[in-house]
This record gives sequence, structure tokens and C-alpha cells, in this order.
Amino acid sequence: MEVGLQSAVPTYAGGLGILAGDTLRAAADTGIPMVGISLLSRKGYFRQQIDNSGWQTESPINWPINDYLQLQEPRISVDIDDRKVLVRTWRYDIQGIDGSVVPVFLLDTNLEANNEYDKSLTDYLYGGDDEYRLCQEIILGIGGVRILRALGYDDINRYHMNEGHSSLLIFELMEELIAKDGSAQATEKHLSIIRQQCVFTTHTPVAAGHDRFSFELACRLLKKCNTFRDMGKSMCCNNDLNLTYLALDASHYINGVAKRHREITKRMFIGYDIDSITNGVHATTWACNELQALFDQYIPDWRRDNASLRYAISLPRDKIWQAHNQAKLKLVEYVNKICNSGMDMNIFTIGFARRATQYKRTTLIFNDIQRLIDITANIGPIQLIFSGKAHPKDQDGKELIQQVYHIQDTLNENIKTAYIPDYDMDIGKLMTSGSDLWLNTPLPPMEASGTSGMKAAVNGVPSLSVLDGWWIEGCIEGVTGWAIGKANQSYDKDGPETEETKSLYNKLEHEIMPLYYLRRDEYITVMQHAIALNASFFNTERMLNQYITKAYFR
Repeated sequence: MEVGLQSAVPTYAGGLGILAGDTLRAAADTGIPMVGISLLSRKGYFRQQIDNSGWQTESPINWPINDYLQLQEPRISVDIDDRKVLVRTWRYDIQGIDGSVVPVFLLDTNLEANNEYDKSLTDYLYGGDDEYRLCQEIILGIGGVRILRALGYDDINRYHMNEGHSSLLIFELMEELIAKDGSAQATEKHLSIIRQQCVFTTHTPVAAGHDRFSFELACRLLKKCNTFRDMGKSMCCNNDLNLTYLALDASHYINGVAKRHREITKRMFIGYDIDSITNGVHATTWACNELQALFDQYIPDWRRDNASLRYAISLPRDKIWQAHNQAKLKLVEYVNKICNSGMDMNIFTIGFARRATQYKRTTLIFNDIQRLIDITANIGPIQLIFSGKAHPKDQDGKELIQQVYHIQDTLNENIKTAYIPDYDMDIGKLMTSGSDLWLNTPLPPMEASGTSGMKAAVNGVPSLSVLDGWWIEGCIEGVTGWAIGKANQSYDKDGPETEETKSLYNKLEHEIMPLYYLRRDEYITVMQHAIALNASFFNTERMLNQYITKAYFR
């Protein structure tokens, strides 16, 4: 449903879209014949404004589509609620390091032949009500296959569904098979053929994150629900259309996005064979210019062979620190310009950029403000830089942002805070390269993987994180970063977080900040290990190679 191509192309909302873009960038680097399909999102996710009280408001994004995309000739149509909706596509080319190109096709319904409602169906990413969303997913899944055929892509070996939003492509593949062999109806034989073509990656351990639509709505908008309803556990309806079950039933390979996420997913979807491929990030995209130059000098093949970043263990420490300070200066200057916050280059700086929602727990570090003030009095000052959007309908998420604004009034001169509005890929790169420490505080076990800490690791920025998602695999205590609390520990969302809060403060006071302020050489050693041990593994080159061997050619 979303894909992160670049900041100026607002076809993404967060980590799911960035991962899709990073996967396609890795495919271009390695020459893998891959094509991306998503929606145009003509008005983006939204432009975030934050007023003086800390309250978020939203507005549409107006972006110059023609400056970044090329309109393609083919037109196709999809049937929605007894009407034909015309669809066209725009092309964006991702070019790899050796010149290979992976095209991304973004579907668009803003055509004169469509009525006003249908014209709007590819306007807003994750916008509207259930009907709007299901219409979008009909366009993405069914329309996506049809546009590929119209563009001449007839010999596709695998369809990789990145979350369940696109799983209606299964209906279109089924229709193609039925038409090809002249069958009267879909059979288990057809499903077994489709199963060999499909791969499904699920990204959320939260039941509410899986799209479900009522039987009545599904059959009204998508008449073929009745045709397929008796096949499989959800092919398609058992009082509702569950797009995750549709993808599960019709895929020969299913995976979660971290080892622990696999365990959670297997408990959610009993009876399915579910593997895991831990997420990664595109190292070349997320390494700041200063680190890229350092890698180019000492690890010249790192762009083609991300695993060679393990040699960062021998990088000159003074040059790592110099590169980091150059990146930090850019972040501090940007924050001071945007937020007028008076940030200082010489102060220990913590970054936190996540979607503003309750389970991400943006304000956990403020649970005991007096303790935080005491730490800064004993060890040294702290700067906290936040960013992230709340979904327009998430009032609790908006209140989290507002709380950060209000907390500033209770802090002393040793703790400076800033909240950067309108988080995007460029701000993400500034923060993950310029922070001294990356903070992550999700409520376990709700973090499927998380990739922001991986981006930080590429830049030598260690993490302080709850042991959930990828960090269970990436954390070597005191070597690549530090853990908050213990693994496999769950907390009631509304209950006390005393142990985690104590752990967070203890790590800052007794381990992390003394290294930074008093034993800088040891802190730089942790930075080296973050690159050598984590960036060399948690990247999309390794991740894509695992998809190739486990899913695409299996």
C-alpha cells in the first residue's frame, strides 16, 4: 500500500513503506528482476503541523507528480460496486549502483472518465472509511495485476505481498487461471498453482492491524467474493473478508519480520507454516555522507558487499568521531533552525523518531522527571530530539506529542527538548546519523521488527531499546548498545512501567553517559561495534538474499 522512494514523493507513511523502498533499492543494486506496485497517493499521507500548544493538525500534500514520475500509456479498469473504475499508472525508476533499474508503478484513478468519488480513490494513503480502503485494495491487488499485464509483464514467477493490503491479487490470478483452462469455477487445483506463485510477509503482531471487511461490504464492492467464499479458510469470506487469511491461504512461503515476530505470528495464526526473515535497511541510502566517505576510503566494496562493514572494527576511531560530529552538526543546526531550541554540539543527544501512538510510548523517558534531572546534575546535560506523526484519527497519539511539549515546561536548563514536525525520510536520516544515542521504547511484544535502530547502526549510533523486534537479535549488551529491561517481558499497557523506567535511567546514569562524557574512547568502541556487528547484518542486501533462497526460488 505504501513505498518510500524519496522524501519529495509522499507515497509512504512509515516503516512499512520505507522497508518496501529499501527492498527495491537492494534489488536494483544486485540486478534482481523485480517490479514494485503501489498507489500514487496523490495527496500523500498528510502534512503535519504542530501548533504552539503541541497539537497536531493535518493538511493534504500538494506535490509535483510530473517532476518525479513518468506517465505510462496503458489504461485498465476494475469493477467496483457494479461500475468500472479506470486506472492508469506512473513510473518511478530506482537505479542500482551498477546501473540496473527496478521500476515502480504507482496506480492512479484521477481520470475524467471516473466519477468524483472514484477519482479520489488513490488520493490519500490510509485515508477514509472501510469502503474507501477496500476500494483502494481492489485497485492495488486486482488493478495491480492487470496493469502489469498491460505493461507486458506476463512471466512473473513470484508475487510478494508486503502485508495483506495487496492480497486481492489472488482473486485476479484465480480469474486468469479459470479463463485459461475454461473451468466453470475455482478449484483447489487452481489454488495450489497460485500458492506456488505467492509469497506473504506479515508485519504486525497486533490483530487490529490486519485488514478485515464485512461480508456485506465485500460482496457489494467485490462481487467475486461469492465465487471464492468456500475455498480455504478465508477464500474469501466467513462473515468477513480477512485479507491476511486470504494471503496466508494462497502463499507457499509466509514469514514474519524478526525471529520473535515469527513466534508471535505463529500463535496468532495457528496451523500455518511461518518462517522469519529479519528486516534490514538499505545501507547506502541511510549512511550519512560523512560515514559514506569514511567507508569508501577504508572499506571500498561496502556498497556491493554490505557484510564487509564488519571491517569497521578497524576504522580509525578519531575519524569515526570526526564523521559523527559532522553529521551531528547538521542535525543540531537543523533543529535549531526549525524548532529554535538552542541545541548544543557538545551535549549528549538522544534521538527518538517513531509513529506517535500509545504502544510506542514516546514519553517513557519522562516517567520520573526528577530522576532524569538528577542524572543530568550528576553526569552531564542531555538533549532530546523527537519526531513522528500520529494518524489523523489517533487522538491518543496526538496527545503524546502534546505531552512532550508540555513536559518541556517542567525541565531544567540541563535538559533541552525539541519535536521536529512533519517527519520524513530526510529528517529520519538526519536524526539517525546525528544523534549520539537512539532510543526505542515499544510496549512488548508489539514491535514486529523496527528499522530505525538499524539506520542508526549504519551511522555508528548505538541503541538503547526495549528488547523487542529486531533488537533481541541485535543487542549485545554494552557492545552494540544497551537493553531496557529484560527479554520476553510483557507489561499491561495501562499498568506500571516501574522496572523498565528504572532500567532506562540506570543505563543512562551508570553506563552510557559516563562513557560519553568521561570515557569517550570506550563510547566510540561501541559505535564501531554498532557498524561492524549490526550494520553488516541488518541490511536489505542480506534480507533480500534470504528471500531469494527461501521464498522466490524455492
